[in-house]
Amino acid sequence: MSIKKSYEEINEKIKKGKAVIVTAEEVIDIVKEKGIKDATKYVDVVTTATFGPMCSTGAFLNFGHSDPPIRMSKVYLNDVPAYAGLAAVDVYIGATEESESKGKEYGGAHVICDLIDGKKIYLKATSKGTDCYPRKEIETYITKDSINEAYLFNPRNCYQNYNAAINTSDRRLYTYMGILKPNKGNITYSTTGQLSPMLNDPLYRTIGIGTRIFLAGAVGYVSWQGTQFNSGCVRDERDIPLGGAGTLAVIGNLKEMSTKYIKPVVFKRYGISMFVGIGIPIPILDEDMMKNVSIEDKDIYTNIIDYSVEKRNKPSLGRVSYAQLRSGKVNLNGKEIKTIPLSNLQKAREIANILKDWIEKGDFLLQEPIQKFPLNNKLNALEIKTVSTV
Repeated sequence: MSIKKSYEEINEKIKKGKAVIVTAEEVIDIVKEKGIKDATKYVDVVTTATFGPMCSTGAFLNFGHSDPPIRMSKVYLNDVPAYAGLAAVDVYIGATEESESKGKEYGGAHVICDLIDGKKIYLKATSKGTDCYPRKEIETYITKDSINEAYLFNPRNCYQNYNAAINTSDRRLYTYMGILKPNKGNITYSTTGQLSPMLNDPLYRTIGIGTRIFLAGAVGYVSWQGTQFNSGCVRDERDIPLGGAGTLAVIGNLKEMSTKYIKPVVFKRYGISMFVGIGIPIPILDEDMMKNVSIEDKDIYTNIIDYSVEKRNKPSLGRVSYAQLRSGKVNLNGKEIKTIPLSNLQKAREIANILKDWIEKGDFLLQEPIQKFPLNNKLNALEIKTVSTV
């Protein structure tokens, strides 16, 4: 007889302190010891996590109204431009936005983390002025406690697999995948493999709109499928995508977050990004879910993409497993190449264990998705057209 569990049953066990919670790394040995069927009976929730650069990150802020009030049209936070095309005192600040005075040294990611840390942020805004919003300029200081809403809203996080990067040219490349040395001098990658959330739920059975998650040290939620959601990609026999696939749009209260789990990063000669910590619990609803979460690095493959080719569709030099990547070196056509992770596995393990602890204590219940993600979504490309071809 097949084993079936519901969200209600698992949450009831969590409330009573009887649920068995393990991380995605711990469950591998449990399955080897007990087998799929008995492991499914035994384990109720598996926690997954990632901590890596996620450029598509930002925050919505509401400053409150001054006296007299202003309808902000140009806004700067510590000299970093924020988008004000919303309402009078609402803005969105993106992590990759650069300071007008400091350039790549300081940007939106730094402002967000300074806010989380309770630091004062210099606000400067201008306006054309209206009858109902007569003020035309304002300069003041804000903190996360002085403003109203402050919530992180990230349009694309938590990639379900991602290509590894290499450089076959004779010059050094400075990219969002880090520095790529010439002549295949290194390979960089940015996925936590067997601990990665979306690789443990490849067909999005438990991760969807409304899923409750760990986000940067606080409770957050999946708000929508992420941008560039490519669920209709090529997959292997276990439904694991062989390159970038699903993504998540996530939201959470910035005021409750910790900069232990969200940090700015500056990639040399490229720009600013943000390391974001995300943890997602996966309920073991049946044996198929247990098979999914027992995936190992040796069974997860990605493509090695040549970033020196200045085209949208860059060539692949072959496929490699995360076990090979994590070994620190890959043999590619007879050449041994050093591998460098961008994601922080140690921090991801910490997040998976924190989420495990929250659930064990009954402080975090599972939320069934209110809507599932599409399984056949394809990406559109931006084609250059003239007026005559539109």
